Amino acid sequence: MKPISPTNPSRRRSLAAAAALGATAILGLPACAGREEAPTSTFVLLDGSKMATSDLKGKVTLVNFWATTCVTCVKEMPEIMATYQKYQDKGYETVAVAMSYDPPAWVLNFAKTRQLPFKVALDNTGEVAQAWGDVKLTPTSFLVDKEGKIVKRYVGEPDFPALHQLIEKLLAA
Repeated sequence: MKPISPTNPSRRRSLAAAAALGATAILGLPACAGREEAPTSTFVLLDGSKMATSDLKGKVTLVNFWATTCVTCVKEMPEIMATYQKYQDKGYETVAVAMSYDPPAWVLNFAKTRQLPFKVALDNTGEVAQAWGDVKLTPTSFLVDKEGKIVKRYVGEPDFPALHQLIEKLLAA
């Protein structure tokens, strides 16, 4: 039997086939087929106020699941801030949802020291992440249209120029 190695042609074909399926198939993550309704959930914001998914209707919204200990989350945050600042006056909103394992004091400190200009929510119970498709990987973001339907799901850092094009299309609709 020939050993399995990256140079083995059958192994390369298997890896290529797996790559062709895409990360969502490999990781078992549900893709957003069509436009499904954003789940009903309540966001508890850092100031203690609450906001429901229904409050997002009429705006194009990025719901970003993140953690202060997630290197990619921290890296993408300046781009998420810039995106928010670019489109906020045109009907765009951002809700950054801190994962349940993220200590609230760390989230508050991160939001204050980096002057996050958008809404930051704590998901202390994990119910919000569960409602949005059992989010476990961070960052995971959802782009929601004005009607409250999920347009796109991003696992990992989005391609920001492509995200901006999609936001502009949705804002114009």
